Amino acid sequence: MIKPHGSDTLNPLYVEDDAKRAELIKEAAGLPSIVISSAAAGNAVMLGSGYFNPLTGYMNKADAMAVAKDMHMADGFFWPTPVLNMVEDASAIKDAKRIALLDPNVEGNPVIAIQDVEAIEEYTDDEMKAMTESIFRTLDMDHPGVNAFNTVGKTGIAGPIQVLNYSYFDKEFPETFRTAVQIRDEIGKLGWETVVAFQTRNPMHRAHEGLTKMAMEAVNADGAVIHMLLGKLKKGDIPADVRDAAIRKMVELYFKPNTCMITGYGFDMLYAGPKEAVLHAVFRQNMGCTHLIVGRDHAGVGDYYGGFDAQTIFDDITKDDLLIDIYRGDHTAYSKKLGKVIMMGSVTDHTKDDWVFLSGTKVREMLAAGEDLPPEFARPEVAKILMGYYQSEAAK
Repeated sequence: MIKPHGSDTLNPLYVEDDAKRAELIKEAAGLPSIVISSAAAGNAVMLGSGYFNPLTGYMNKADAMAVAKDMHMADGFFWPTPVLNMVEDASAIKDAKRIALLDPNVEGNPVIAIQDVEAIEEYTDDEMKAMTESIFRTLDMDHPGVNAFNTVGKTGIAGPIQVLNYSYFDKEFPETFRTAVQIRDEIGKLGWETVVAFQTRNPMHRAHEGLTKMAMEAVNADGAVIHMLLGKLKKGDIPADVRDAAIRKMVELYFKPNTCMITGYGFDMLYAGPKEAVLHAVFRQNMGCTHLIVGRDHAGVGDYYGGFDAQTIFDDITKDDLLIDIYRGDHTAYSKKLGKVIMMGSVTDHTKDDWVFLSGTKVREMLAAGEDLPPEFARPEVAKILMGYYQSEAAK
C-alpha cells in the first residue's frame, strides 16, 4: 500500500485512549479557552483523522507564508495550503502556554482540542493579502474561499494539538464519516493495491460516474473510494445528507459489487481550485489511495480558474513531494452518437448537438418543477432523490 505523506506510518492527532481523553477533557475545563473558527475546527478534525499527516498542529507565520508562496514549509517540507488557527482576538488566552479550543459548530461550544501555544502572531494586511492571492489567485471578496479566509481574524495561534472529538461529523454522518486511519485499514482488509479516489461536493451525475469508471479501468484499479466533503459549502450547494443518499443509490445500482467505498471527511470547502486539488491529493495519499481523479474545474468556483488549472499545477510536483498519481479527466458528457459517457476531447467528429448538456441552473429548475432529467444526464433513481430535495426547498 502507498505510504502516507511524510512518514512511514499514519500519525493521527485524535486521542484514542479513553482514559487519557477523559483526563484531557477534565484538564481542558481548567484551561484558558477560545472559540475557534469553523475553518480551524475543520483543520482540527483533519489533523485528528490523520488526513493532514504528518503535521502536528497549526502552522506558525513563517510556515504559513512559505506554504502559501510555494507549497513548501520553511524547512522545505511539501504542503500545499496553510493550516491555521486564526482568531479575531486572542486576549482571553494571552500568556497562556496551553489552551482549550472550543468548537463553533456544536451547540454549547464543547472542547474539540487542546493546543500547546508556541506562538501568537499578528498578520499584517499585506501578509493576509499575499497569502490570499497565493492560495486563491484572487483578492475578490465575492469568492467564497477568499471571504471565509479573510473574515475570521488576523491573529494566528500556532502549536501542536491533541484532538478530543470529530466535531459533529461522526454523529451527523455515522455511515459516511471515516478517518484516514479507518479508510486505510479498510483498503488493507479488502486487499486493494491500486485505489482511485474521487473527490466530490456534489451528487454524481452520469458524467461523474463515467469518469470514475474510466479512471478505474485506465489504471486497472482494485477499487474506488468516493470521498465526499461533509463540511460547510457555499449557498446553493446541495446538503451533505442529500448528496450522500444520491451517491449511495448510484453506487448500489450502477457499480460492480464490492468495487466502491463511499466515505466522507470533515472539512469546509476552500474553493481554492488548483491549490485545493493538491491538498486533496495529499490527504488521499494519507488514506491509502494510489490515484486521485482531477477533472475539469476541480475544486473551483465561478470563473476564477481555468478549466484545467487544477491539473497543470501537478506538472511541477515531483515524487519527492508526493507519491500519489493523478488521473487527469477531460470534460465528460454523454455522447448521443456513441450512446455512452465519454471524454469530450477523445472525439473530433461531434457537434454541440451530439452531447447531452444541462447547466446547473437548468437542472435545479427542472427538479424543483418536478420535471424528469434526461436519463443520459442523470440516473433516474438519483434524479428522484434530488427532485425530492429541490421540491421541498421550493415549497419553503
